[in-house]
Amino acid sequence: MSSTEAPLLANATRDLAAFAANLQFSDIPREAVEHLKVCALDSIGCCLFGVTLPWTRHVQAMVQEEGARPLASVYGGGGKTSIANSVLVNSTAGHAFELDDIHKESIVHPGSLATPVAFAYAEAAGGAPGRDVITGMIAGYETGTRVGNAATMSLFLRGFHPQGTSGAFVAAAAAGRMLGLDAVQMQHTLGIVGSQAGGLMAAQEGAMVKRFHCGRAAQSGVYSAQLAKRGFTGVLDVLEAPYGGFLSTLSDKPNPQRLTAGLGTVWETLNVGYKPHASVTSIHTALDALADLMRENDLKADDIATVDAGLSHMTYVHCAWAYKAQGVTAAQMNLYYGLAVIALDGMAFVDQYREDRLHDPRIFDFIKRISARVDARIETMGAAFRHAARVAITTRDGREFKREILHRRGSPENALQPADVEYKFRHVARSCLTPANVDKVIELVGKLDVLDSTSELIAILAAPTAS
Repeated sequence: MSSTEAPLLANATRDLAAFAANLQFSDIPREAVEHLKVCALDSIGCCLFGVTLPWTRHVQAMVQEEGARPLASVYGGGGKTSIANSVLVNSTAGHAFELDDIHKESIVHPGSLATPVAFAYAEAAGGAPGRDVITGMIAGYETGTRVGNAATMSLFLRGFHPQGTSGAFVAAAAAGRMLGLDAVQMQHTLGIVGSQAGGLMAAQEGAMVKRFHCGRAAQSGVYSAQLAKRGFTGVLDVLEAPYGGFLSTLSDKPNPQRLTAGLGTVWETLNVGYKPHASVTSIHTALDALADLMRENDLKADDIATVDAGLSHMTYVHCAWAYKAQGVTAAQMNLYYGLAVIALDGMAFVDQYREDRLHDPRIFDFIKRISARVDARIETMGAAFRHAARVAITTRDGREFKREILHRRGSPENALQPADVEYKFRHVARSCLTPANVDKVIELVGKLDVLDSTSELIAILAAPTAS
């Protein structure tokens, strides 16, 4: 698109910025507040578990060696550093094990971005009230998911990682709201962070750097807000600019109307769901379909001769590539590995993605029985059904069973309940927190909206891990 053509959507950056800057806790419907508290608990669990992992430890060691003004904590006993460096580590941790929440349309995991950012600013302010944290997080959730909605799946299919690109706007809006920026400063914040957005999806096939995309997006959001507060300027029409803008550059088929559709009345926060499996969201329906068929028909892995998975085009491109034990990241992103551990273990959670499982010969043997393809029926249903799957299995004695799942477990259409998210939190946090602190975090997050200070909660997150 040339610079002489009409803008994609006039004043979209301005309008999003004004919404984020002016958002008040009283503006947020009770349903969104309650949902956001569940998101916060889920995200805290992801961060606490993620900070114990090798790739996050590398980032933490770099930050500690660099040194910075001690304003905000690195979770799990990593000490204090600058706000920007704390979120670099903590957001890397939040996205470190494919456990973080997911907004399906935007393909963004907002919790691993907004949670560390909002809590870092709350800590630097001496333990800001929980309402401030909620408001900052929702400003981020509502802004960044709309950017992802407008970019459409085209951004992903071009090879960009939505978490590092669209997700940068989650962090920027959350940081700007926590800093109390006015609408013009927030517009510059978005205009700065849009130039910092990045992340390539080739990272999914084995590189630690996929997790780092989230940390860098969070850090860029913080830097952008802090620069804008000082009077540093950004691209004021960064989202809608016809040449060199975010949408015109990163997406072949943007839908700019999604930037501001229902802004302030339709709450995208409510469309954020959770992950019951420690793997890429796109394969969850296939995993559950296989698990259901095996459970209902009392089947073991050795009983199965073949598994056929019909998928959307996006899921096929994203996840149905040859598994070669390239590392934990690759295993978590791979359809064949996920189906194999479901068949062998009945689950695909933390233990199934340990390094010592990646070369298991039983997994490679089962993978040989799996085929995957683009299912024409699913593809005709459109983007809203990109996570759907149709799984068929044939047993060694010739029986055939089929299962279709259109909406993954954990999505808004097939929701996990708050009790399910608490169960997940307890499972991942038990290796990081004492039992008493697991209970205390659940209690404090559950009343986040009425906490006069977040200091007690932050102190638990900052304490050395129990492991």
